[in-house]
Amino acid sequence: MSGKWIPLWLHKLGSPPIFYRFAGKLRPWLLTLALLLGAIGLYGGLVLAPADARQGDGYRIIFIHVPSAWMSLFIYGVMAFAAFLALVWRVKLAEVAAMQSAPIGAAFTLITLVTGSLWGKPMWGTWWTWDARLTSELVLLFIYLGVIGLYHAFEDRRQGARAAAFLALIGVVNVPIVHFSVNWWNTLHQGSTIRLLGPSTIAPGMLWPLLTMMAATKCYYLASLAARMRTDLLDLESGKDWVRKLAVEAAQP
Repeated sequence: MSGKWIPLWLHKLGSPPIFYRFAGKLRPWLLTLALLLGAIGLYGGLVLAPADARQGDGYRIIFIHVPSAWMSLFIYGVMAFAAFLALVWRVKLAEVAAMQSAPIGAAFTLITLVTGSLWGKPMWGTWWTWDARLTSELVLLFIYLGVIGLYHAFEDRRQGARAAAFLALIGVVNVPIVHFSVNWWNTLHQGSTIRLLGPSTIAPGMLWPLLTMMAATKCYYLASLAARMRTDLLDLESGKDWVRKLAVEAAQP
């Protein structure tokens, strides 16, 4: 299949040495923005946002729980898309992006499950229940761990990445299940209060900290992904001239 549809700038960015330098320059800005937005979002959610009419101040864990839940799905979507590019066009950078997204996505999914349990205990009276949303989110964590484990199960990293990418594509079926579970089944988990199409039912004083935290977590993901991909590229391309040149430059006083 032809890759002529790929813009020239994107094609150039797909070169490991160019991406390595670009990611190195972009990462500090992303990390700074993530910290700044995270501080604003947490202050808005934990201090400025009004107490909930039913849950009081106990609901404030949503300012960590909800953005983490969004990111667990968003990162999986990015990972699956990158895996598709890696399998169809054999794009090395997409392969690296998919494999290095998995640990970050697994971390956000774990945070989602832990904060959900902390929220569920006072609200539902139990740390865990086999609710459709909770169960499908747990399955998502297992899929992430499966992708990570399969990737590291092969001595040939490229072969392991292809096998893990295939698993990532199969696991996509679970993403809509997680998202729509509260609509498809009768669950304890509350439905969505933020809608892209139509009015949101959440108070504005609660909405803006959530959206700010969502932006902060995305910036953190991109910064973390850039760092992980740079490290992985150095290992993967260790025999190439551009890596040797970097090593020489780093050794110079």
